[in-house]
Amino acid sequence: MTTALEKLRAWVVTADMGLGHQRAAHALSYLAEGGTLTAGTPDVTDESEVRFWRRLARSYEFVSRARGVPLVGNALFSAMDGLLRIPPLYPLRDLSFPSLNNHIVDHLIRKGLGRSLLTRIRSLNLPLISTFYAPCLVADYYGHDSIYCVICDADLNRVWVASKAKESRIKYFAPCGRVMRRLLQYGVPNERIFITGFTLPRENIGGPQMETLKRDLVERLGRLDPKGRFTSVFGGSVEELLGARPRPSRDAAPVTLTFAVGGAGAQVEIGQMLARSLAPGILDGRFRLNLVAGVNRAVERAFCDFLIHIGLGSVRDGAVSVLCEDQKFVYFERFNQLMRETDILWTKPSELSFYSALGIPIVMAPSIGSQEDKNLKWLMDKGCALPQYTPLLALEWLTDMLSDGVLAEKAFNGFIKNRKLGVYKIEEVLRTGSMSREKHPLLR
Repeated sequence: MTTALEKLRAWVVTADMGLGHQRAAHALSYLAEGGTLTAGTPDVTDESEVRFWRRLARSYEFVSRARGVPLVGNALFSAMDGLLRIPPLYPLRDLSFPSLNNHIVDHLIRKGLGRSLLTRIRSLNLPLISTFYAPCLVADYYGHDSIYCVICDADLNRVWVASKAKESRIKYFAPCGRVMRRLLQYGVPNERIFITGFTLPRENIGGPQMETLKRDLVERLGRLDPKGRFTSVFGGSVEELLGARPRPSRDAAPVTLTFAVGGAGAQVEIGQMLARSLAPGILDGRFRLNLVAGVNRAVERAFCDFLIHIGLGSVRDGAVSVLCEDQKFVYFERFNQLMRETDILWTKPSELSFYSALGIPIVMAPSIGSQEDKNLKWLMDKGCALPQYTPLLALEWLTDMLSDGVLAEKAFNGFIKNRKLGVYKIEEVLRTGSMSREKHPLLR
């Protein structure tokens, strides 16, 4: 018998512009007709357009690493970041007038950008869900009926919205209220905005009642609160919302910290400094460390060589690991499983900022670009993240944060305040064309 979910199909499209857009699409891959499509790849794009997308991706990766280039790095980064700049949200005002980026994208679409992808999509009359703006704008230009754009950050540049916003067909899945307010400034009518939350992986949630997430969080809170200071104050609230009271890990269960570099391989040196600092705590069983290299084998080699250099190359029992895969979908699957075991996530404020909703406290590495600056501010406003203090002293200040229950509080804040059910809300919109408004924070 065919289930309702099996009947729910859509074109799911992404772009190779860092891991964020693809991570968001991977969480929706179970809905994807013919598998997730990546704009600019040879299987969905003609040869001339493939070259354009490759140049764009190389530019993105270069700029992500540009700050490390002597003399010219900051200037190159500033020039690119200026095009992607996001203006202050306040004062609230009309920003619907198209930007230079809008005119550039409109010109490229008129010249044929995305036409071959659109031919593929037109083979079946299904909704289009894209985690990158260009496929949505192309489909809108050619009159596709049902278009949904997934926003992957806590704020966005004007280019994500059509030049003539009010006349556009594009509907938006917003990860947070701040994105909704920005879309309104850009001229998107309220009825075309759904505040769903980010597309967190279903395997980490466990269904609309969040059975898996709640169980994992109770166990994590115990490890993050070894002296019971958080639990002594908030234990009753945790039990009421999660169904169980945390048990502080007085038996010194190891705390698992995961450090994730960006898709372009930036900030490897921070992970190396972190490994050096945590080494004594790893060797005596207080900490476990996961270094995430994504799909970048050069980063994997840099991590592995450094671990050998500092004497952690032969540590057993999973106390140290390096995650790297050649295929992105395999990497995403393994990363999602790793998040269930992770107690602290250390990363730049990318799309992984939204993983705070899983009840994982974030330690924020320095942001790269305007979008990540906005994510950083959003995390701080929500009270679910810490700024990165000196990485070489991480063992000292992380130990103090654990002792005081600070990281447990950050974990619980992220779970309470941030939306967790993005994929299920998107299912609801695809089924019904609308989305119920939940008042209880756990059901958002």
